[in-house]
Amino acid sequence: MKYLRTHLTLIILLAFSTNAFALSENDLGGSVRAEVDGQAIHFPVLKTDIQTKVQGDLATVTVTQTFANPTSVPLNATYLFPLNKDAAVHAMTMEVGDEIIQAQIHKIGEARKKFEKAKKQGKAASLLVQHRPNMFTQHIANLMPGLPVKVTLVYDQTVPQVDGNYELVIPLIVGPRYQPARSGKPPKVADDGVTVGIKKVKAESQFNQWEIEALPAYPDVSGLTIPDTVSKDRVAINIDLEAGATIPNIYSRTHKITVTGEKKRKSITLAGGRTVDNRDFVLRYQLAGKDTQPAFLSYKDLNAGYFSLWIEPPASPKSKDITAREMVFVLDTSGSMSGQPIDASKAFMRHALNNLRTQDYFRIIRFSNNASEFTSGPVRATPNNINNGLNYVKSLSANGGTEIPNAIRQAFSVPQPDRTLRIVVFLTDGYIGNESEVLRLITSTVNDARIYAFGVGTSVNRFLLSEMGRKGRGFARFMDPTEDAEEVALELAGKLESPVLTDIHIDWGELKVSQVTPAVIPDLFAGDSIRILGKFEGSGAHTVEVKGRVRGRQASLPIQAVLPDSHVEVTASPIPQIWARSQIDDHMGQINAPKAYKTTHLNNDELKQKVIDLGLKHSLATRWTSFVAVSRKIVNQNPQNAEDSQVPLPMVKGVGPKAYGEAAPYKMAQNFSGSSVPEPANWTGLLVISLAALALLKRRQRA
Repeated sequence: MKYLRTHLTLIILLAFSTNAFALSENDLGGSVRAEVDGQAIHFPVLKTDIQTKVQGDLATVTVTQTFANPTSVPLNATYLFPLNKDAAVHAMTMEVGDEIIQAQIHKIGEARKKFEKAKKQGKAASLLVQHRPNMFTQHIANLMPGLPVKVTLVYDQTVPQVDGNYELVIPLIVGPRYQPARSGKPPKVADDGVTVGIKKVKAESQFNQWEIEALPAYPDVSGLTIPDTVSKDRVAINIDLEAGATIPNIYSRTHKITVTGEKKRKSITLAGGRTVDNRDFVLRYQLAGKDTQPAFLSYKDLNAGYFSLWIEPPASPKSKDITAREMVFVLDTSGSMSGQPIDASKAFMRHALNNLRTQDYFRIIRFSNNASEFTSGPVRATPNNINNGLNYVKSLSANGGTEIPNAIRQAFSVPQPDRTLRIVVFLTDGYIGNESEVLRLITSTVNDARIYAFGVGTSVNRFLLSEMGRKGRGFARFMDPTEDAEEVALELAGKLESPVLTDIHIDWGELKVSQVTPAVIPDLFAGDSIRILGKFEGSGAHTVEVKGRVRGRQASLPIQAVLPDSHVEVTASPIPQIWARSQIDDHMGQINAPKAYKTTHLNNDELKQKVIDLGLKHSLATRWTSFVAVSRKIVNQNPQNAEDSQVPLPMVKGVGPKAYGEAAPYKMAQNFSGSSVPEPANWTGLLVISLAALALLKRRQRA
């Protein structure tokens, strides 16, 4: 980088204007600039405001992203951000100047064409693209100096009950992703003897053709590769919680909050007003009484009737005759786990090993680029073996890539002891890009075992970990290493119990239902709940019966279902969107399942078409449907001069530089083994700034 040092100086601009003008850098998060012979290169600035309305366990979330350009050069901006893994994104608007544009849902290929056309015409435009259920990019075309662009997203979600508390998660940052070697790279396609490149994702593509899109480039990271560019108050969160019962307890371990309101309605805000987006926001609350939530909800519009059935397990009966377990602990020791995450994992292991019963067996597997094991097979939970296991865990360190498939194969390659229940416990942040490969492998190997996925970190890959738990008929829990690690580890280590309610199925009686989701009802653990959604026909009162087994004994729960006689003009319900989103989850699960483990007669082309149809009909962002908005006015008379730029991200709280594939700031990303891609695969932010600086310098020289 020596050849740049005479031209490149990094400067932080932090303005503290008392003016309420929308373009105040204090109001929009500050900016970073690279100065080249007195001329500055800026990055887009951003403020995010999140308004959430919760009724019982259903939430509608409105996310407003305000982008501004603090330079004199037009920008085409890209922002990588998360949403809740279960978010049903059903509306988007764009506001620029005096225009308010309602975004339209299209197949992804068509949406991109509209966006690119608008970009070339000099119009303001926004394009929302889903990469994973919890990972999105917002693209802004022709972000002009002095003309901020405001994009508002609306999504619905359920608020699950976890360990007796309702848990509302608002993700704020996408953590870095490790993409293993050979992952997502198909062979080149020869067409009439001419080798062509890798195909982009198109909604029209067939499944017998390659359809690959790599993870989006990871933006420059504040505190790692560039100076401290991200405002400390970039995000505001406001929550209106309304319940039909008293709310006796409400708290957040991740952020300091202010709670006001009455017994059955609360308003929650961040104690400091705003915060930096370097960790997920998690709110937990309880509702008093046994019947705080109607078990059966129905909604009928002009097109169809939808229902929602809410189930929680009975109290777990105590039993002295508990099946012996083979506990297989799988610890992520990749570079992203260095520091607080691996320390928290070790604290968890201390409590988990010491809580084993004498009839239990255990194994310990560590993995990064490869996987290795504490012993050659399961050993009894004797005091001596436990002590040796604790010493082994204590000796572990974090480095390398996140090759989860190696760990899965290792976990299931060893025969388990007779008359035991195998429970595989994963401790990881899930910072990978090959989620589909991991989920397919779990589906084909889990058999009768259970998978308990523990996410370790402040902004983990909740989609992957939740799906691992669901496909493994277990659960996912999350462990914040910045909290009191010993206290949290002790609490979570006590969750390694068997499910309370198993083999769940519904007897619908005379009620006519269809397209019920989830297709396979998971087991339920103490303090948890699940929501069953579907369509119905008819009206009147019906009795449905939830059946299952509690510790091997038959159990049933009758529930009254009251259906409306006809469509009534009422406040719109989120149930249709949440149902459609759950249907999409089921279809995507079938697409990602190995052929031998599919439970549908539909082929992948047909499943994909169902996802597209649901996205278009219910106006939902999916893998193959995107929202796009285009201004009527031309805002940039010279669109060819616009520069591409990304909104910088802060470092995930509690995560060290190794998670980003860098040994230290200003150094090239390093490979961990062979041709493996670092965590993640990107050049440093300094190099990006340098290249941009050189481009500007060349333009000045031509001028």
